[in-house]
Formats: sequence, C-alpha cells, structure tokens
Amino acid sequence: MKTGIVVFPGTNRERDMVQALTLASGQAPQMLWHQQDSVDGLDLVVLPGGFSFGDYLRSGAMAAHSPIMNAVRAFAQKGGYVLGVCNGFQILTESQLLPGALLRNAGMRFLSQDCHLKVEGRDSAFTAGWQTGDVFRAPMAHGDGNYTAAPDVLDRLEGEGRVAFRYCNADGVVSDDDTRINMNGSARSIAGVLSENRRVCGLMPHPENLTDEAVGGTDGLPLFKGIMEAMGV
Repeated sequence: MKTGIVVFPGTNRERDMVQALTLASGQAPQMLWHQQDSVDGLDLVVLPGGFSFGDYLRSGAMAAHSPIMNAVRAFAQKGGYVLGVCNGFQILTESQLLPGALLRNAGMRFLSQDCHLKVEGRDSAFTAGWQTGDVFRAPMAHGDGNYTAAPDVLDRLEGEGRVAFRYCNADGVVSDDDTRINMNGSARSIAGVLSENRRVCGLMPHPENLTDEAVGGTDGLPLFKGIMEAMGV
C-alpha cells in the first residue's frame, strides 16, 4: 500500500505522521509538496496538522486552494482514502470534502492537552481498529477545533452513522455541556466525521502522537493499523 503526506507552508506534524504510518505499514510514506498537482499511484493521502499558511485568512482556507487539493478532491471522488488530522480536518471542511466547519474554541483559548475519544462505530477503515464504544486517549493542540454544522447536517451525520469519534471522559461518558469533557465546545461532542462513502475522515485530536511506548503510549496506533488492515496490508 502506498501512502502520501501533504505538506503545506506551516505544516508541522508531518514527521509525526511519517512515524505512525511507518509503524503501521512497515513502509515510509511519500512526502507531497502542496504545489504538486497529482497524487497518482497512492492508496491513502494524509493531511497532517499544523498552521497551513499561518492560518492568516482562516484555518485551512488558503490550503484548500493549493494545487494539490484539486488532485485530492479527484482522488476522493474516485474512492481514494483520505485522512485529515487537526489542520488537515480544517482543510477537508474548507475543501468541502467533509461537511461542517471548525470554529474558535468555545473558551477562546488554544488547547494543548490530552483528551479522550469514544469510537462510535466500526464500519470504516478509520475506526476498524477498535470496537464500538472503545475509549482512547489522544493529544489535542488547536485553537479552532469547535466543530459546527447546521442542525439538519448534524442530524444527517448521526442518522447515517458518520460520526466517527466523540469527546468523552476516561470512562466513556459524553457530555456536550461539560467543558472538562467537550473542551472546545464542539456540537454534539463531535471530534471526527466521515464522508458519505466512509473513505474520507477528519478529526481534531492527534492519534499519531501516541503510536509508540517510547513517547507516551500506543493509544492512537489502532487508527493506523485499522486503515492498513482494511486496505489489505
């Protein structure tokens, strides 16, 4: 399986993603500069975290117009797998590959701390490494992670089983109004969503930062192993 990681000016989590994908697949991913216009030959494209173009206009808005995103859109439309984490999630919503938007955190503060996520279902490559209802720890590092969408869009995501992950506490309790649990104020505690064909996933926390015991644990490794297993690696 061939994977690629897109790098924009201001991306800063690409090396973390290299480590995670290499551990899961045994193969190093390709690095893709944002001015490229092709992702041909890849099975999975990853948009990592950071501050693409300095978030000067709006998080992810400028990156969504980079040349490579035309190729990523075409890749997704043909059924390719795409993962966006943190700034990558923001870029996916700005590119309209995923519904909704990421607003300023409810407390108007940058959040840099661990959180817990509940797995909502196993019917996607991105959740296949867990059981439904499993809880795992993941670091968060964002100022604009407050997921929002129109009520009818949220209802559709719920009804179609396209909520991949929700913020919860260590015991799996979800509470939309408890800022100790839903720290950024996301609608319905949504931390990650899927496209209609379940081959595009965006989430705000950083599972790639917990894939090795040497750096704090392996809570995030099932995400990457699940993707590889679902794709026959």
